[in-house]
Amino acid sequence: MKNTPHAQAPFPIKRRQLLAAAGAVGASLWLPAHAQTAKLPRLVTLGGAITEVVYALGAEGQLVGTDTTSLFPPAALNTPKVGYMRSLSAEGLLSLKPDAVIGTTEAGPVVVLDQLRSAGVRVDLIEADHSWAEVQRKIQAVGRSAAREPQAKALQAKLDADWAVVQKEVADAVKSRGRKPKVLFILAHGASPQVAGGKTAADAMINFAGGINVMTGFNGYRAMTAEAMAAAAPDFVLTSTQGIEAQGGLEKFWARPELALTPAFKKRALVQLDALELIGFGPRLPQTVRTLCQQLVLA
Repeated sequence: MKNTPHAQAPFPIKRRQLLAAAGAVGASLWLPAHAQTAKLPRLVTLGGAITEVVYALGAEGQLVGTDTTSLFPPAALNTPKVGYMRSLSAEGLLSLKPDAVIGTTEAGPVVVLDQLRSAGVRVDLIEADHSWAEVQRKIQAVGRSAAREPQAKALQAKLDADWAVVQKEVADAVKSRGRKPKVLFILAHGASPQVAGGKTAADAMINFAGGINVMTGFNGYRAMTAEAMAAAAPDFVLTSTQGIEAQGGLEKFWARPELALTPAFKKRALVQLDALELIGFGPRLPQTVRTLCQQLVLA
């Protein structure tokens, strides 16, 4: 076939520019993750569960800082820390040059958050009400602030489906057992352990897992007393692994005289989980409820 003048002629300038641009886009797919995310919003997260969502969305390359409760996944330990989420410093946060700060309504002080807003930083605070909706709000907030809304929708759909399955599993387990176990949650991170009443993350977790919180008649946390333990008569004690460590181990934990008055003490019926997993209300919630149900209801 004879060559035509058109075939021999170079590409028109506009066409060559388009091909060059396409090649540049293709090459960008092979760039390191930090280079690909360089133009995406820079994030600071205040709350371990929110940090978990960032990693679940594959947005960890956008993290420039996290608070001290951000301990999972292990890679989060290596992120720059901005302090505890309730005692923040505007100077420390602004030094990281974040585009967005994501936390719960427990974050503060308020004056620091106002300073961030005045400096042009987006501050997205999520209501913590210890519900499945709280987990959904965290996923949506991270999706918005990280410019990853399609990934957030996909993650939420996956977790919503798992949550529906877990709820049925718990209902079936309670029906099979015939009654709900009585559970006492002890917050033992300090020298004076406290018990969890209503409107706490621990109370919500006990109920989600098919148990009954034995501490009724008050909201929040109260000191653990011998009289309250005897009256409550829990089948199980629920606490965090960090609490056990803070008390000096299992033997010292059980050595507290208040616990000796409970049915749980006689059987050494103790369930312990990592604090963030247990009461963090993050993307691991469905699996955590499943685990708790197996150890409390199906035990």
